[in-house]
Amino acid sequence: MNATVLLDPARLDRPDTDVRSEPFPFLIAHGQLPDDARNELERDFPRYTSAGFFPYDPADCGPSIKALVANLTAPAFARAIGERLGIEDLGQYPTLVTLCRYLNKRHGTIHTDSKSKVATALLYLNRQWPDTSDGCLRFLRRIDDIDDIVAPELTPLYGEFAVFKRCENSFHGHLPFEGERRVIQVAWLTSEEEKLRKTRRGKFSRSFKKLVGALDRKFGAGRDRNAAHRD
Repeated sequence: MNATVLLDPARLDRPDTDVRSEPFPFLIAHGQLPDDARNELERDFPRYTSAGFFPYDPADCGPSIKALVANLTAPAFARAIGERLGIEDLGQYPTLVTLCRYLNKRHGTIHTDSKSKVATALLYLNRQWPDTSDGCLRFLRRIDDIDDIVAPELTPLYGEFAVFKRCENSFHGHLPFEGERRVIQVAWLTSEEEKLRKTRRGKFSRSFKKLVGALDRKFGAGRDRNAAHRD
């Protein structure tokens, strides 16, 4: 597959793209992936058995996912994102790619992202989604109210895309959800040291969850809809 077809920065200029600078810079874009790549991307997505985000490992992925990750981390894409979010030379920062196939209800609590992140992008790949707001991304005004949204929530369907500049008030999260929620996340980080630290932590988390996944699921089952954590 031709990698340039998968993610074209020019698609960010669709008329339904929502770019805002308040209360923090973010962008929500629809239809960012070609329909004819859907089956290949579904086939090539990592077959994780545990819930959560795990560091990208090419050995886990088929060719179309590898091509898509290359697009997401390309300098041209970083430049396009930076221009829209007001981040100068976003491509200078190292990237950390993580992928998620499943979530449990522990995930999605309101947070801002850590200070080691300059910006974060989320590209969703679910073929379908149940008729529910559970698991749908929300950008928020406050850390204590999941319903105080600043834009329409984003359903994690194929080709839906969101990116935001990390700020002290870049609150986001989603209602508790358990099930398949495919997403590729790219974070532009402040340093290579932070990338190494986060990669090590993510690999440990993957190994740990293979041992205690059921316990992780149990802890998340009763979480409050407005649960939050400070990064």
